[in-house]
Amino acid sequence: GFSQQLIKASCAQEATWPLSCPRPGSARPLPPGDPLSPSFQCREYEGGVLVGDLCEDLCVAGKLLYQRCLYYERGKKVLQADWRGRPIILKSKEEAFSSFQPLGLLEDAADEGGQGVPEAELLLLVAGEVKNALGLELSGGSLGPLWPGRRGPRWRGQLASLWSLLQQEEFVLFSLLQDLSRHALPVLGSCGHFYAVEYLAAGSPRHKTLFPLDGAAGAPRGGQGQAKAVSDMALSFLDMVSHFEDDFSHRLHLCDVKPENFAIRSDFTVVAIDVDMAFFEPKMREILEQNCTGDEDCNFFDCFSKCDLRVNKCGAERVNSNLQVGAAPLGWGHRVLQERGALCSWGPGHPFHATWAPCAQRVWGQREAVSSAPWGCRPNDPTGVFCMQQPADPIAGLPVSS
Repeated sequence: GFSQQLIKASCAQEATWPLSCPRPGSARPLPPGDPLSPSFQCREYEGGVLVGDLCEDLCVAGKLLYQRCLYYERGKKVLQADWRGRPIILKSKEEAFSSFQPLGLLEDAADEGGQGVPEAELLLLVAGEVKNALGLELSGGSLGPLWPGRRGPRWRGQLASLWSLLQQEEFVLFSLLQDLSRHALPVLGSCGHFYAVEYLAAGSPRHKTLFPLDGAAGAPRGGQGQAKAVSDMALSFLDMVSHFEDDFSHRLHLCDVKPENFAIRSDFTVVAIDVDMAFFEPKMREILEQNCTGDEDCNFFDCFSKCDLRVNKCGAERVNSNLQVGAAPLGWGHRVLQERGALCSWGPGHPFHATWAPCAQRVWGQREAVSSAPWGCRPNDPTGVFCMQQPADPIAGLPVSS
């Protein structure tokens, strides 16, 4: 309807047209500070079709205010909003609630408002969606963050809204990592198919430090303070890599590593803010194992495999790592670790040792030399190593000065 056209025009205009020069024939965009209710399906909320803990503030209280459109393409929409004085991000991979596949059980139980859906059957459906989205087989006890809550008069809307959210891989991943990872955004709430996460300023290659430092606690002043901030961010990035490698039952692969997909908190903690292309090991293997005629057919964005020409099949195992693909595009090879010389002090007892050891061994092929020298340092040479992705060789490593 017209309300949907308003926000669509706003997004399209902000993405490709100056605000002072609207696209000919387009609807008036929503100005910052307007209530978001005209752009969402609040009639469906009032009718019980969709629900969510943000719907009241969005559709009734007017406490969720539109600020600007950050991204809009092929249905996916990312909006910045103000929620009770707090900046947040609202996201959905589809513009309209009706664009999502409906839950078949609700069609079968139309006369009962969904109340007749057995809990055991619903658990199986939720677990099936999680497996489809992330490749993980989870027990009912692990699905708490995705459970729709207590049955009530809006139960049918609760199930329909949950089902639209479960079809969005990023929502599922953020929800499951909610209390498990300081490097992932928590889900703050939802309304229908839109979910909210905290607003953090994304990185950009235009920033000398990759991330804006203005909002950081005790914003650094001068070259020395800035160098320490960059060093702290680099160490947090390595902590994130180690965390995603080792702290879950399956490794979490990042297949789209660029500054725009990360942000920092005020304490310089690096946070993954866009995980549409993040996959746990079972899903990663499923994606990589495709037919091929050469290695180039086995590259899935930043995640690489190798082609077995005997059977013309890509290997299911990834041959590069999060650390390798993060080094070059995030620019933290030379300009970060030089600030602290941290590499050469990370011995076997250091939490990053397991992350770096395979890289060092790959570069020199000398397990003994790497483990006996000051860690990460070449024997008789104060040079550290930072594994970096190279176009010709996805597992190449380059020594860099520390």
